[in-house]
Amino acid sequence: MPLAETPNVIAALPELFLALIVMVSVVLGVFQKGGANEINVKVFRVVFWLSTISITLTAFLLILYAGERTVTFAGLFLSDTYSVFCKILILTGSVITLVIARQFLERHEMARFEYPIIITIATLGMLMMVSANDLISLNLSLELWSLSLYIIAAIRRDDIRSSESGLKYFVLGALASGLFLYGASLIYGFSGTTNFDELSKIFSASTDAKIGLGIIFGITFIIAGLAFKIAAVPFHMWTPDVYEGAPTPVTAFFAVAPKIAALALLIRVMVGPFGDLWAHWQQIIVFLSIASMLLGAFGAIKQYNIKRLMAYSSIGHIGYALIGLANGNEAGVRAVLIYLAIYLVMNIGCFACILAMRKDDRMVENIESLAGLGKSHPLLAAAMAIFMFSMAGIPPMAGFFGKLYIFLAAIENELYLLAIIGVLTSVVASFYYLRIIRIIYFDDIDEPLDKPIDKEIGIVTTFAGLAVLFFFLYPGYLVTKAATAAASLFSG
Repeated sequence: MPLAETPNVIAALPELFLALIVMVSVVLGVFQKGGANEINVKVFRVVFWLSTISITLTAFLLILYAGERTVTFAGLFLSDTYSVFCKILILTGSVITLVIARQFLERHEMARFEYPIIITIATLGMLMMVSANDLISLNLSLELWSLSLYIIAAIRRDDIRSSESGLKYFVLGALASGLFLYGASLIYGFSGTTNFDELSKIFSASTDAKIGLGIIFGITFIIAGLAFKIAAVPFHMWTPDVYEGAPTPVTAFFAVAPKIAALALLIRVMVGPFGDLWAHWQQIIVFLSIASMLLGAFGAIKQYNIKRLMAYSSIGHIGYALIGLANGNEAGVRAVLIYLAIYLVMNIGCFACILAMRKDDRMVENIESLAGLGKSHPLLAAAMAIFMFSMAGIPPMAGFFGKLYIFLAAIENELYLLAIIGVLTSVVASFYYLRIIRIIYFDDIDEPLDKPIDKEIGIVTTFAGLAVLFFFLYPGYLVTKAATAAASLFSG
């Protein structure tokens, strides 16, 4: 598409709308901000609800204007069913983690208007990178997202753990960005283009003998850069420290929307421009998957901080999801999309429960603090048990079906080793999930958690728990939507 050609604005309307809201929110926050804390809290609430409503409206715009595969803005931006599916998951994760954060932010004197704005900017970056159709637009949107996350990880400036986690994330993130850019430069140097459609045409017409070593190295560096974003082993080093050090609402956000966006992007890059080179990059994905499953299963066993445990849990879940990508076919991608949707609900519900862990109006993060929760907070304990059972993959919870689709796709593609390791690590991981349930129901209560639970947290845990518990009654809708999204990715 020539640069002079008028772009199709409708295809990018959700992103343009969200960008406009960001600018309005910044102006509103700057001009309304005052010296008194009460004024700042009022400004925070205005910007907070503006951001929350805007992200929700963006999801409706996506659904309303979803249509055929559209490439616009000189080939830099792509809208298709796959991107719409992933964006709905991203927006859902962003808006819910934002809603459950409000009471925490006000209670801990973090109610600054910058917080919802940064979340909105990060969400905008995620939407753009899922629709990227060029290595240049991909990098720009990736950096917009990354810079927002660096800031928000260290947003609690008076807490040394938060500042330390933000600094670690920034340093390692800069290294990952450098790896990605080096890989992109190699791809451009050996192919002469950065456009995904053009790259796909070049590689589909090439034989293995014509694929230069520079292309293989370029793909390897791109995978390394993106593997950092999804916290796949061995690029996971930042995850436990950042999850533990960042404020809990920030950790909840990190565990949901950015993970889904980064994995959706990795799938887009691998299947789109490099789909015909599957034989060259499959072994890299297989290694990342096995390493992530093993570390996620064994690394969490000795953890006593629940946020740190969830960090290793998320690494393990990424390993399972990568099994689907290693298939390199439509069935594998469909399984990953189903898994991501279920992962979204499980993690949102789990972190909502973690946000309810307060004693004497202060947050507690030690797993032992959950002792006696079954007696003091029976409904919260039941919700936490549902999420733990689901993450362990125990039927009939939704998590079981997520892993089932992944393992079936691997077996159909004769990736027996991945399927076997996946099942074995699921058994090992069940130990620390079930340990939490044991503590909740069978350990003696020391000091009960505070009552009452925030209204937003109660609503989120209720709906997430019901969705996880009763998913088996009607899985067809999600499976159909995921299949349609996967088909659009391969038909492009």
